Amino acid sequence: TEQAVAVVGGIIGGTLFFVLIGITAYLLWKKFCHLLSYEKLTSPVKTINANAIFQDQSTSETQLKSTSRSKSVPFIIPPTLHGRDWINLTNEEQVQEESDPYMIPPSGPRSSFHSLAGAYVVGTINPELYKLPEDKSETDFPEGNIGRLWFSIEYEQESERLLVSLIKVRKLQPPADSCSAFVKIYLLPDERSYLQSKTKRKTLNPQFDENFVFQVSSKVLLQRTLKFLVYHVDNQKKHHLLGQVIFPLKNETLTDDNKLVIWRDLEKENLEPPSDHGDIQFSLSYNDYLGRLTVVVLRARGLKLQEESHAVSVYVKVSLMNHNKFIKSKKTAAVLGSPNPVYNETFSFKADQTELDTASLSLSVLQGTKGEKPHLLGRVVVGPFMYTRGKELEHWNEMISKPKELVKRWHALCHSM
Repeated sequence: TEQAVAVVGGIIGGTLFFVLIGITAYLLWKKFCHLLSYEKLTSPVKTINANAIFQDQSTSETQLKSTSRSKSVPFIIPPTLHGRDWINLTNEEQVQEESDPYMIPPSGPRSSFHSLAGAYVVGTINPELYKLPEDKSETDFPEGNIGRLWFSIEYEQESERLLVSLIKVRKLQPPADSCSAFVKIYLLPDERSYLQSKTKRKTLNPQFDENFVFQVSSKVLLQRTLKFLVYHVDNQKKHHLLGQVIFPLKNETLTDDNKLVIWRDLEKENLEPPSDHGDIQFSLSYNDYLGRLTVVVLRARGLKLQEESHAVSVYVKVSLMNHNKFIKSKKTAAVLGSPNPVYNETFSFKADQTELDTASLSLSVLQGTKGEKPHLLGRVVVGPFMYTRGKELEHWNEMISKPKELVKRWHALCHSM
């Protein structure tokens, strides 16, 4: 009897053990299959007969032209992977027949993937997420634009050569219907020598793609300024200046492996002769929200230096005054040995809107020589009616009437004020 009970107990225990192993194996198999399956699609993929596609081809093409393109791109599994365990799709999905030569997504135009027989659509990709930023430099031109110039610069440290590539000019505004353009390139302060491009005839958008080399020491490189003059040649072979670009090198990082591609809008050259003591060009802007007065010192021309020497330095001192009392002053970097220095430096001053009727700006151009006291070459004051008249008052009033906008003008320098 005891032996019979032991045998029955062993049989029952063995049976339970094998049942437990079977359940465990089944659960592991289900989990493994679930990992290989894809998630449910948002919209089912329908199978379409190939003959119907060909019959309705002309109709669908007409409809596609009148409807907007789908913004998503289908993401598919190639038919070469059918032999693998990809068939575990949900019941709502229908797999294309092997005989179907085409496959069309639920919406949007046909594309190259339709020719993949038996391919599975498993999702979509939004191409908008992978677009590069659009370059608007050739499409966005401000009102009154007279042209735009593209160039690149690179500096070879070992040979001390500045490499300038003149690339192209767009949207030129010549005095005649057609345009034959060329460009002169200067490396200021040397205005006696220049390099010149070839003439591109009968086009308002000349493509140059020419390379030029300036020999310049690395010690003085950042004190130099590139100047591009764009000319038109008429039928009588007379040269007409269409515009210029002034580009100081002091704010650039120039190395052998750093080629900078730059574009700048052309500016009209001031054709009026300089005043007795020279002229200065600067921009004014006032931000009424921040209470900030901004001055951009651009350049000066026709300065009467005391001595022509590369050791002579010229700088501009910008001073904010209120009720003729000094508030604060700032200085530009010094430019060596040039009567036509280029600065392109920006200064900001705190000025409440209620102070604009009593505040003024004084810009003094000073010449410094080593070991000597700075010599005043000229000065100009801009401000309200209390202190100024003429162009200086107009510049100040225009700045106030156009908040947050840079207002640029030339002013004649006076020796005493």
